[in-house]
Amino acid sequence: MNYNSEKTLLALLAGAAIGAGIGILYAPNKGTETRKKIKQKVIDTEHDIAERISHAKAELTKSVNDKKQEFEQKLDDTISNMSGKADDIISSLESKLEELKSKNAHLQKN
Repeated sequence: MNYNSEKTLLALLAGAAIGAGIGILYAPNKGTETRKKIKQKVIDTEHDIAERISHAKAELTKSVNDKKQEFEQKLDDTISNMSGKADDIISSLESKLEELKSKNAHLQKN
């Protein structure tokens, strides 16, 4: 869920809660009935927000785990690739060293 949709969702929830509260306050009910309705709306809204937070947390955890696995895979690939290149460089340097030793031995004989 991106940041803008979260803000929109929060604004809609807040608007719905405020609208429900105003509607209950202007309803022709007794004070005790009105308080019960307000309390129930608060409980319902609290439950809805808790569900959405739990869902967002689960999505975030999944996203972080996916990115972690992707990063670890790329890191392993890079290390493997660099290791192969290092082996090639070492092999090339050893070959050059042998050539230089051979030339040095040849020059020392002359």
